[in-house]
Amino acid sequence: MKTTALPKDSDSLTAESSRSSDRGIAPAGPRRRGPAGPGRPGGPGRPGRIISRAMLYVVLTVLSAAVLVPFIWMLVSSLKADSEVFTAPIQWIPKSFHWENFADIWTEIPLWTYLGNSLFLSVVITALQVLTGSFAAYGFAKVRFPGRDVVFMAYIATIAVPWQAYMVPQYIIMQKLGLVNTHLSLILLQAFGAFGVFLMRQYYLTIPDEVSEAARLDGLSEYGIWARIVLPLSKPALASLALLTFVNTWNDYMGPFIYLTDNNLWTVQLGLRSFVGMYSSEYAMIMTGSVLSVLPILVVFLLGQRYFVQGIATSGMK
Repeated sequence: MKTTALPKDSDSLTAESSRSSDRGIAPAGPRRRGPAGPGRPGGPGRPGRIISRAMLYVVLTVLSAAVLVPFIWMLVSSLKADSEVFTAPIQWIPKSFHWENFADIWTEIPLWTYLGNSLFLSVVITALQVLTGSFAAYGFAKVRFPGRDVVFMAYIATIAVPWQAYMVPQYIIMQKLGLVNTHLSLILLQAFGAFGVFLMRQYYLTIPDEVSEAARLDGLSEYGIWARIVLPLSKPALASLALLTFVNTWNDYMGPFIYLTDNNLWTVQLGLRSFVGMYSSEYAMIMTGSVLSVLPILVVFLLGQRYFVQGIATSGMK
């Protein structure tokens, strides 16, 4: 005799569905395949996305090439003769490669001395700016005192004042102190920077205050909190500030030009002026020296690029 299964009522279906859910088994149901949309593989929007991304890469490639054109021209000009540097139209491939330029420059000027002076000033000023900027930023970000925000805004407002406005008073002060024609004058003038304080403060604000409060309850002083807790958490911002300060100090021309008169104290930017004469200039040697002066900055940037990008992205500057 053939029996027919009776359909289950709604209560039994609900109970069975709940038991299946408890066991981690999804209730069986009809599967529907939606139509291919713009975000689905094989959908009509897939070719459009590929084309738009390809166009974006083309635009970025063109912009990158445009940025690199001056550097490529400088590199090519360093292998030319003086008469071929400023030819019109530009000769991107020299008629003859003068590789001896990179050997002659070391004998025509004391390039090692200039590079050493630039490296000394850049390292010392960078270390001092990182130290003073991070320490002052901790006070403005994590220490509460009357008038803190007003003092911070007044200090940051000095960024808007051009250096030419107080250049003469600074020189008079250094002259009265007898520090003209010394590296110490440049170190003292550039050991503090409002931009570094702003950059580090913005990063410190992303660190929860509960971390500092817990350290204070454990008996740690403000100096200990700054040195043992805040600084280790701020490596990206410290690397960003160090990289920016190093590049600005290395490329500085006006500061050494004003305060340094002794040839043995010149930086590499001043040393390149040795190839500029009254009636003629050795443009090929200038380009050769410029290429050599860019190499240390390139190495420093490549080493700290990851921290630099991370520090800028998390310092409130996006």
